[in-house]
Amino acid sequence: MKRTTLSRRARGFTLIEIMVVVVILGILSALIVPNIIGRPDEARVAAATLGVQEVGKALEFYRLDNGFYPSTDQGLEALVSEPTGFPEPRKWNPEGYLKSVPEDPWGEPYLYYNEDRSIEVYSFGADRQEGGEGVDADILLSEL
Repeated sequence: MKRTTLSRRARGFTLIEIMVVVVILGILSALIVPNIIGRPDEARVAAATLGVQEVGKALEFYRLDNGFYPSTDQGLEALVSEPTGFPEPRKWNPEGYLKSVPEDPWGEPYLYYNEDRSIEVYSFGADRQEGGEGVDADILLSEL
């Protein structure tokens, strides 16, 4: 009797059970995949927003170490390698603040502007032009 019980357990799945699982997975993928794939523009906007925030955090670390943000001329490259020119960093982190200057999801570098201790980090969005609406709108991080 133990032998028949063991052989039933070791037998595995039937063809019908496997087909039911495949059908369920097919139905789920038919419902979920179009929702994900149909929204690439919104996903890029979300990724650009996160990218702007990441650069903003790196700029904050730079400011904490040096007492000021890099100038517009020094740009975001000051987060990757020690900048030259005015203002000279006091305690630039030898490991840098970012591994490389990041690009937005549309392949353009994030833009940086510093005027009188007020900084802006931004991307022009999908249209790569100032202004716009929806996915073409500028993605901006401002600090006062």
